[in-house]
Amino acid sequence: MHNTFLIQQEATELALVRHGQQQFPTSPVFRPAEWVDPPLSEVGRRQAELVGKAFAGRPVDVVVSSHLSRARETAAAIAAPHDLEPLVLEDLREVEVYRDLEDGASPADALAAPFWRGVQERFPTERSWDLVPFGESSAELRHRVVSTIEGLLAMHPGAHLVVVCHGGVINAYLAHLLGIKEDMFFLPAHTSVSRVRRLGPRRALHSLNDRDHLTTAEPALLTF
Repeated sequence: MHNTFLIQQEATELALVRHGQQQFPTSPVFRPAEWVDPPLSEVGRRQAELVGKAFAGRPVDVVVSSHLSRARETAAAIAAPHDLEPLVLEDLREVEVYRDLEDGASPADALAAPFWRGVQERFPTERSWDLVPFGESSAELRHRVVSTIEGLLAMHPGAHLVVVCHGGVINAYLAHLLGIKEDMFFLPAHTSVSRVRRLGPRRALHSLNDRDHLTTAEPALLTF
């Protein structure tokens, strides 16, 4: 018996791409906006160039991006060879870890030192956004991410769809598909590509965290 899912040609092909490396803030003063929406660094721009070249030789019908600068810049590099304009969706933004923090305050200022240190110690093991105060919950993140990506898949049947977003967003969608409880079950490399195929109600993960476009060209550009 043939597996019709594997040979079906009308499946929607989804590529989830993490943005290039961001420019990390250097100011000694904590400014949430600098952490939430930084542009690409010089390394990140080179990474975006290479992932754009990798997609230039592949079919791409639709490019979608988070509204944050680092994702939009990366999406533009992928869309340009195909003469496409990325669709920008705010619902693909990264998890909002500083959403409810008062302006001018940092987590270290707002929380007792032992508690904040305890959160930092627990997160690498428990990997749940619910641990982090002042931010978006695990359920909120997963609901908006999964609903948005599933909506895009339904709206573009049979298309080659590229979604450029963030590590937390990619983890949220793939954890949902795989039935994984942890919010961050793997660390996507900058401009890494994870591929999913959709056919009706079925979803198949075809690759995870592919970064060959970096390691074969300039291995030093592999960053996380």
